[in-house]
Amino acid sequence: MTEIIQLRPGQPGRPTQAPVRADVKARLRARHRGNARYRAYGLSALVLASLFLIVLIADIVVKGAPAFVAHRLMLDVQLKADVIDPQGKRDRSTLLAADYMALAREALASAVPGVEGRVAKKQLNDLLSSGAADDLRDMVVANPKLIGSTPSVPLLLSDTADLYYKGDGTAVVQGPLARGIATPSGTSGEITILSSSNDFAGQLVDAKMALLARAAANRAEAQRIGKLKYEGAPERVAELEKSALELEQRGSAPAEEEVLDANLPSMLVALNGGLVKIAKFGNSSATGEVLVPLSSSEDAKPGSWRFITYTTAEAIRNVSDRSVAFLEKLKSAGKVDKAFNWRFFTAGDSREPELAGIRGAIVGSILTLLVTILTALPIGVLAAVYLEKFAPKNWFTDLIEININNLAAVPSIVFGLLGLAIFLNFFGMPRSAPLVGGLVLALLVLPTIIIATRAALKAVPPSIEEAALGVGASKQQAIFHHVLPLAMPGIMTGAIIGMAHALGETAPLLMIGMIAFIVDVPKGLTESATVLPVQIYLWSDLPEPAFQAKTAAAILVLLAVLFVMNGTAIWLRKKFERRW
Repeated sequence: MTEIIQLRPGQPGRPTQAPVRADVKARLRARHRGNARYRAYGLSALVLASLFLIVLIADIVVKGAPAFVAHRLMLDVQLKADVIDPQGKRDRSTLLAADYMALAREALASAVPGVEGRVAKKQLNDLLSSGAADDLRDMVVANPKLIGSTPSVPLLLSDTADLYYKGDGTAVVQGPLARGIATPSGTSGEITILSSSNDFAGQLVDAKMALLARAAANRAEAQRIGKLKYEGAPERVAELEKSALELEQRGSAPAEEEVLDANLPSMLVALNGGLVKIAKFGNSSATGEVLVPLSSSEDAKPGSWRFITYTTAEAIRNVSDRSVAFLEKLKSAGKVDKAFNWRFFTAGDSREPELAGIRGAIVGSILTLLVTILTALPIGVLAAVYLEKFAPKNWFTDLIEININNLAAVPSIVFGLLGLAIFLNFFGMPRSAPLVGGLVLALLVLPTIIIATRAALKAVPPSIEEAALGVGASKQQAIFHHVLPLAMPGIMTGAIIGMAHALGETAPLLMIGMIAFIVDVPKGLTESATVLPVQIYLWSDLPEPAFQAKTAAAILVLLAVLFVMNGTAIWLRKKFERRW
């Protein structure tokens, strides 16, 4: 006690405080300071953990959000009868076998007219996904009356084109309108543009400054490598120094013409309805390649043409200058549409990022967890009931309990090795099947269910079992008719948490072959399948940038499912919790 209460003589009921010693006050203050520090440490740890969680979730959301939207081209596609159904029989097999991609490419060529040359046409066609004609085929098969018409159809873009519209490309800077008259030497191919007012002088100065900046960057890199002193460093330093010297010489000659390479920002000229990529230019003239064909007009008047700059060098981006020109032209024409990416949830896996989805992984996860719960729950509950209520207390049951507790802490990959040895090698079950995956995960969560069930049984007051026995019920009736139903909320909570644990496991499933590339959605327990964690693992190892967003989006879906399962467990515990 920190104080002593006394009564003054002659005044009953009126307490007085005895003097508190200084050392007691000091200890009391020290204890209060310790409590304050403990609360501050706990609050700091909670805030720090929350910040880490918020940063992690925010990073995943930012990276995964682009995967939930997709860009499409709204083009007028002419559904030619001689291509789709030459015989006019409207036979389903004939409609399915038609070349719809040729029709889609014709529609794209009509949207960007005048493109000539094999390379240019290939770059234009590469804007469409290899699955762009799938929706067109489904539409025609569902309604053959459309044959011969020209409907507006959404065509799926390739992953690079889709990423460009999502911002993973280059900033397009439009310069001011030029002052002089531009005279092009042609409308396609390699042409020369002459300006009457030295309109290229400003661009030439910018190019020279960029060269000097690259020279400075090369010298800084040479100095950094020179300090490392690893094998081959002197040769690399000499190479960088030589490159820096050449760039400085080019940048220090303002009157000389300059050649633009892929390591410099791309400079283009927009005139006469077309676009020209500049390869070499001086103060009043430029030579370049036509990306978008020009009209037949011989020159561009003052104020009718301008410079356009792609700020990111072509060498360090995934989309070429010509493709950027095509994409910008389609965007300015209002042909680009953005919509929710339902294909992400309705399609199976694919090597093409824009066609890949998680439907196969979701179905595989459901089938695998179905096998897991049907196997682990009854075995785990019955084992827990026997150990808690029926098993004698001897060295054998003590050994079983110790092993169950140890199995709950065994690394999950050990269960994968066990499944590989028993289910695949010994019993010869199909590899990469939900049946085998479910059995392996059942072994993994079985200790968790047993421990949770025993804890739930212990939470039921013994008086309930004793009362049942007192009115004539047998031991089995008392347990299964009275104790077990009252313990069921705790059992279900443990089972749901165990299933959430199983859903997030990857290592044991990799050991039984569920890492295979599975395109089709599984229709049974013995067909090849994959699950969400394994799908995430597969996508994370692919080099295409679009799969990075797919990986983050799949993680978001997996986290959402886990949050729902854990939230359900908490809700069941709160709803059916009893205070005895």
